[in-house]
Amino acid sequence: MRSLAILAPLCGLGLAAPAAEITPTPVPTNANNGLLGGVVSDLSNVLAGVGNGDIAGQDAWSSISSAVQTVTATTTPVAAASAIESLASIYSARPSANAFEYAASLVAEGLTSSDMSSVLGSIDGNITTEVNKRGLFDLDLTANSMNNKNPRIPSRSVYPQKSCGDAPYTVDEATLRAAIHIPSGFTYGAKPPVILMPGTGNTGFETFQGNFIPALKGQSYADAVWLNVPGSLLDDSQTNSEYIAYAINYISGIASRNVSVIAWSQGNINTQWAFKYWPSTRKVTTNHIAISPDYAGTTMVPLICPEGLPCPLSVLQQRYLGASDFITTLRSNDGDSAYVPTTTLYSSNFDLIVQPQQGTGASAYLLDARNVGVTNNEVQTVCAGTVAGGFWTHESMLINSLTFALAKDALINGGPGRVSRIDLKTVCNQPLTPGLGLAELLSTENSLLIGLAKIITTPLKATIEPATRAYVNAVPACDA
Repeated sequence: MRSLAILAPLCGLGLAAPAAEITPTPVPTNANNGLLGGVVSDLSNVLAGVGNGDIAGQDAWSSISSAVQTVTATTTPVAAASAIESLASIYSARPSANAFEYAASLVAEGLTSSDMSSVLGSIDGNITTEVNKRGLFDLDLTANSMNNKNPRIPSRSVYPQKSCGDAPYTVDEATLRAAIHIPSGFTYGAKPPVILMPGTGNTGFETFQGNFIPALKGQSYADAVWLNVPGSLLDDSQTNSEYIAYAINYISGIASRNVSVIAWSQGNINTQWAFKYWPSTRKVTTNHIAISPDYAGTTMVPLICPEGLPCPLSVLQQRYLGASDFITTLRSNDGDSAYVPTTTLYSSNFDLIVQPQQGTGASAYLLDARNVGVTNNEVQTVCAGTVAGGFWTHESMLINSLTFALAKDALINGGPGRVSRIDLKTVCNQPLTPGLGLAELLSTENSLLIGLAKIITTPLKATIEPATRAYVNAVPACDA
């Protein structure tokens, strides 16, 4: 969940208390020195006004938008290491801040690749001029498009059903297929296909442009495509899930081989929903790499969506456990266990969006009732006492060195990623995915601003989550 996109995928928006043994040491920063006092006060007043009924609906979102747009960068990081230290310092100084305040601090410290005003002005479904100027990625101008042209026909029909056990789609096939961005260098099966599924408030390009898109480029073991879902996963999560269900069967059909899925935040519960209600997808999926997933939802949702404030549909559906019909339905009948070999990767106390994320009680923690193979990897446990096991947030997990190492291990070897097969000493002492640096880190952090901007502006808001679809209670026509 993305949403936010520190959010991003979003899910909710407060910060948990850090573990004592890895609490970052505060250092003076512009944000910590009070330059954001007015913004923090404005945001607090708006949220308090919502809570006591004085501010509602669009007035609240407009006030939040106005507050965060006033912040601009007052400094510029010169290296990835110093940027990570600044991230930890901001958190340490204000561990109870909500995500809007945290985003403002990131902008002030120069830890994003743009500011909120620029992002709000460029939500148009295309790569912005600013992104192109940065020159980070050799991508065509359709990389962020939701209207891609994919004329190839899969080897067998995948719509309206690939199998008689699959749920019915509510989205037409042309729209489902157009959301899949296939780069010009895609090999159609010569290399193993990997589908990148974003989080709340993001397209696939926005989530992965600073991490897995450049990291997988040119690799022999992965051939990446990504999903740019209409509504940026702020619509009903059941609808969002149709896009990954279709993409799995379509890409495997045109590549004539199984696919793997790398997803972030809400993208993981969408993928799990697809495996559950489109069982044909399980047979053609080799691996699911789940980054910062919220299989149990998150306790943070009320901090961005107080009771009574109209909020994005998928955000309401990511409330924690029994508070969400979607999460309750997803987890029923062993839906809290993997359907395909799965590797989960998550940060414990420092995830700003999904909580709880500690131990076996983590929202990211997935069971294995079907014995397909699961490894659950909390970076502070696997890489304890090292840079890769230190301060990592919901979105920065996308560029964490352990995340990439275990994803690579799973893609190469099949089955879930296993720490026994990687060089932990080397991996845990690398701050970022090898080959990526400051520019990519800032791009990854920028997903927070994008997710927040879309949460503020989306018309896909309500005060009650959507009802579960009829197929949830229907008896499948076959076992697929």
